[in-house]
Amino acid sequence: MNQQKIGLLLKTLRKEKNLTQEALAETLNVSSRTVSRWETGSNMPDISLLVELSEFYQISIPEIIDGERKSEKMNQETKDIAVKMAEYSKNKLNMEKMKIINALLMLFGIFIMISALAIFPNESSWGSIYAIIGGLILIVGIYFKIKTMLVKRNIRLLIIIGCVIALFGVFTVSDYITVSQFHQVPRFSYEKSYGEDIVEHKTLFYKVIQKNPGTKNESIEIAK
Repeated sequence: MNQQKIGLLLKTLRKEKNLTQEALAETLNVSSRTVSRWETGSNMPDISLLVELSEFYQISIPEIIDGERKSEKMNQETKDIAVKMAEYSKNKLNMEKMKIINALLMLFGIFIMISALAIFPNESSWGSIYAIIGGLILIVGIYFKIKTMLVKRNIRLLIIIGCVIALFGVFTVSDYITVSQFHQVPRFSYEKSYGEDIVEHKTLFYKVIQKNPGTKNESIEIAK
């Protein structure tokens, strides 16, 4: 393949249409420098641009690659192959972008969960709210991640259900450890009952009694 010969043909075709390099570059959504490098033979158009050039100049792709005209009739079969190759390349690029986006989405979800648990005190409901939001973002990222792997729909559903259960288990166990080992109120309580010098925190599996809240004699224990 003679790149200088190809460049000369592309230059000739452009001049036949009375176009400047800048005008052609604008039509193809490339820079004028790119067009110049094609025509000097220092660079070659990629597959998708070969298709556009063949359509624009009404010349077959093999003729462009050979650097000379052989016929006025387009080689439709070759053109179709090039189109499919361009589409395949584009789809592959989109899949790679989706993988990156999914990874960032999962990392963002984890970041929100960790930040929520680290920044907000146990007494604040915002910690549990943001932790749940972060968990949902993580699960969405996991869903789209496994979707790009072409896993069957029912398997995807089972995986997501498993992730939800696992996340619920992590929240529940971490909350229980916080209460039993560090004597702090649970983050994920669904109801609080206030009495005289006592607060009762209800979770799905146990109750926590907070006596003398906000004082030196404050005590927190799991109700038996």
